[in-house]
Amino acid sequence: MFKKILLAYDGSEGAEKALEAGINLAKTHQAELWAMTVQERLPRYGGTIDEVQEENEAADERYGKILAQARARAQEKGLEIKTLRPIGHPAQTIVEVAQEGHFDLIMVGHSGLSGVWAKFLGTTAEKVSRHAPCSVLIVR
Repeated sequence: MFKKILLAYDGSEGAEKALEAGINLAKTHQAELWAMTVQERLPRYGGTIDEVQEENEAADERYGKILAQARARAQEKGLEIKTLRPIGHPAQTIVEVAQEGHFDLIMVGHSGLSGVWAKFLGTTAEKVSRHAPCSVLIVR
């Protein structure tokens, strides 16, 4: 049923649960599992060139570690995953990657890193589920 699964992974507790479910689902369906984390555009403030470069380097390191953790967890379970690290708005970018990559399923954790603001603006999971070109599994 599912041959190509896209996992939105930000390292949060919800994403960890989605990763476990994604690994199990990929193994069950003998599907490709892709983990992605979306790096928001930086900087969010005006700064000097050095400040912008420092912020970009810190983000590269942070997002690289997040994906390395996902890759390691999958390898422990005997599954190789592919990773992506696009830059953009999280929900919009997840939907675009799913469409362009012809994914059968998007998996997201119910709660991510957005915290209290999600109550006012809507969560990434909600936005993805409304606009996705394929099935979406929101893991609790």
